[in-house]
Amino acid sequence: MSLVSHLRELRNRLVKAFLFVFLGAVATFIWYNNGLLDFIKAPYCDLPSDLRFSVQGEECTLIVTDVLGGFLLRLKVSFIGGIILSSPFWLYQLWAFVTPGLKRNEKRYTVVFVGLSSLLFAGGTVLAYITLRNGLKLLLGIAGEGVTPLLTAPEYVGFVVLLLTAFGISFQVPLIALMLNFIGVLSYQLMARSRRWSFFLTLVFAAFITPTQDPFTMLAMAIPMILLFEGAIQVARLLDKRRAKRDALAGFHDVDDDEASPLDASPSKLDEQPALEPPSVPPSGAS
Repeated sequence: MSLVSHLRELRNRLVKAFLFVFLGAVATFIWYNNGLLDFIKAPYCDLPSDLRFSVQGEECTLIVTDVLGGFLLRLKVSFIGGIILSSPFWLYQLWAFVTPGLKRNEKRYTVVFVGLSSLLFAGGTVLAYITLRNGLKLLLGIAGEGVTPLLTAPEYVGFVVLLLTAFGISFQVPLIALMLNFIGVLSYQLMARSRRWSFFLTLVFAAFITPTQDPFTMLAMAIPMILLFEGAIQVARLLDKRRAKRDALAGFHDVDDDEASPLDASPSKLDEQPALEPPSVPPSGAS
């Protein structure tokens, strides 16, 4: 394909992806008042009564301070929900654009990595939602007694989305390290030697990326990431062992990367074929 053909294909895939996101956003916009907003507010509404603002007849209330605040909030939630709901469809469009340039074995492993990436992102967001209530309780209660937080809806929803996204993205880091090992960039020996530094940097990363900045949420992110890193290291050990065994069988394991493989280019002898006997000709006059 020419460059123009590639760009045309990319444009078509992007248009289809945005169409699926738009349809998901419309579905989320309709679903907004049918349980979605209550699902987002649930961690805040589960807090003690002195840590949440409430009006008569409502257990907890989020306020809007400007005319367009409610409309923009609904659009924001709808757009994010559309991306999540339509993720299988726009991921397929991305996959369909990349697939023609991959080998058969690369296609197989890429599907595995895409599936693992989706599961890890979903697991991270679920864990973030579970820990959200304790993080809010610590942050809102640190002001002391007699102080009732008054949260605006855009601020709270933005905080929840940021926390869920941070957890989801952070769970991709061990998978990226495993992918680097799979393509031969990062070896098991290097990953094993830097294990302590990796765990320490994971704690630092969790401390900076968590928007709550409380120890509970930081550990809730760091501990699963450390376990995932250790799992990636063990998988890298198996991959390197299998790669070394395959290279040993090929006889090229001790050849430098910049050196040509010692292939035997001499012609081999063909197997001798038995001489063919001429077909028997029946004598003339025989029937």
